[in-house]
Order: sequence, then C-alpha cells, then structure tokens
Amino acid sequence: MSSVKITINNQTVHGNTRELLLDQLEQAGFHPEYQCRSGLCGVCRCHLLKGEVAQLDALALTGKNEILTCRTIPKSDVELVFSYPISCSEEA
Repeated sequence: MSSVKITINNQTVHGNTRELLLDQLEQAGFHPEYQCRSGLCGVCRCHLLKGEVAQLDALALTGKNEILTCRTIPKSDVELVFSYPISCSEEA
C-alpha cells in the first residue's frame, strides 16, 4: 500500500492509495458531508486542486476538477477544497 498526503482546506493528513477518500477523511478525524456513500447524491463533492485520483462509477454529476469523495481513491498526493469549512477533530 502506497502512502499519500491528503490536504483538505489547507490541513494535511496521511492516507493511502487503496481506500476511498471519504473513508480516509473520516478515519483521520474529518467530518465531510455525505448522504448516500455510493455516488448518487453528490453531497460529498469537492474540488481537486492537485494530484491524481481514480474516480469509480457514480451517477451524480461533477464539474471540471470536481470529485466525489465517496467514489474516489487517491493515486498520488492530493489537495482538496470543500465549499464549506471542514476541520480535523483532535481525538482521531
């Protein structure tokens, strides 16, 4: 398993190249918004500023440089921006 850096709204955590971004963000103590976890609703959408990802099949529409964290696996260090404030809790 390869290690990657995941930067979310200017906060960096360590992740891997085999798990979905949403799962990794939650494991790191972040609380991103989501509803379906299957790519249908688009609530977990964010902007990919840097990096390479594998986007799994999803029905929710995404715009240019947008990804669904519930259906995306990082392939390199990534930098993400959510359209709302998101922070990392201390207990993770």
